Amino acid sequence: MERGTQKPPITYDQEKELVAHPDAEVRADLASREDARPEILYFLANDKSPSVRAEIAANASTPRQADKLLASDVDDDVRKILARKIGRLIPGLSEREAERLRNLTFEVLEILAEDHVAEVRQIVAEEIKHAANVPPHIVKKLARDIEHIVSTPILQYSVLLSDQDLLEIVAGGGSPEVLSAISRRLNVSTKVCDAIVSTNETAGIAALLANPSAQIREETLDSLIDKAPSRRSWHEPLVRRPRLSPKAVRRIAGFVAAALLNVLSEREDIDDHAREEVRRAVKKRLAEEPDEAPAEKEKRGGAEGDAEAAKRAKKLLAEGKLDDEAIRAAAEMGQRPFVNHALALRAKLPVELARAVTASQAGKPMTALCWRASLSMRTALTLQKHQARISSASIVNARNGVDYPMTEEEMAWFVDYFANATPASAGEPVNRG
Repeated sequence: MERGTQKPPITYDQEKELVAHPDAEVRADLASREDARPEILYFLANDKSPSVRAEIAANASTPRQADKLLASDVDDDVRKILARKIGRLIPGLSEREAERLRNLTFEVLEILAEDHVAEVRQIVAEEIKHAANVPPHIVKKLARDIEHIVSTPILQYSVLLSDQDLLEIVAGGGSPEVLSAISRRLNVSTKVCDAIVSTNETAGIAALLANPSAQIREETLDSLIDKAPSRRSWHEPLVRRPRLSPKAVRRIAGFVAAALLNVLSEREDIDDHAREEVRRAVKKRLAEEPDEAPAEKEKRGGAEGDAEAAKRAKKLLAEGKLDDEAIRAAAEMGQRPFVNHALALRAKLPVELARAVTASQAGKPMTALCWRASLSMRTALTLQKHQARISSASIVNARNGVDYPMTEEEMAWFVDYFANATPASAGEPVNRG
């Protein structure tokens, strides 16, 4: 019988019989009953079967003392189920609740927030990211978690983090994921904006520019516009940034693509003089950028031709500079031909294979290719988003925040699949080692 289904009433004597039943499924059914007596549920929290303990962990009627016991359960899945339940109970806890119940609930939450499995901590973070009644020290601990899948929900949403907390985290050398999460917060203060900009981290600043509520000072914005021509991921958020000064509009018009110039010219908050300047820039840019299909432009390499991209990738490889950082930066700037050649060179595979993987817009093949190229999982995440243009919902995430989530056999299978489906370039044999 499924949880939530109305079950016939049961007597205490029947419960005592069922709690010792040799069939774990029978005990699990008893453990799922929200009308079971607290002492029965507590007893079942020590059951030898993980399936029984999982039902106890999910049961909203389980006494909090039993939940505290399960918070240290040897089975990861039991703790994950408990974390989800406790997290969902937290927002409903009020000052009217018995003090002992509230304290016990927070004790369970704190144990789970320190769990050695990142997925357990991630569940806690996701469930309490909007809660305002959580002990602040728990939130601050999660915000500083070494795994970004744990820290980023808290960093983006929790109202319990002060500007000082955020400034300390930024100053501590946060990853692009951490900086991007802070940048997406509602009403990021000028101090925090300045701190993020001072890191010069491309993805974090792009997220900041895309946040209309971020309080970016005009001087700070001017400094970003100075650096923006070579950072294509900043172009669209700059064009759409609210309350641009006429000076900023004219400067942005000097380097963005024609399609974005059209967006810029349609802004309602620019004066007629600035609008006319943008329109002139549109005409000039259209003359410089022939009107061709995106696929054709991609085929010839966009602003950088395929031959130039290949030459640059080989040069960096020879200099020992074709590393994770260079490839991530290129992907964020939309330099797809270069990234394809970089992947092919590092993986010792045909560039046609890299192009096919990119065109597949599938997370697992792109992740597998990054693995074959001996790149980090962080780079694989960046390339899934920017190179293969995979939606956030379909991205293959890291295991434990940093590790490749698939087995080597599975990743090798994806590479071999594309290798067999893609003709090798002359002089570029498929290396299956």
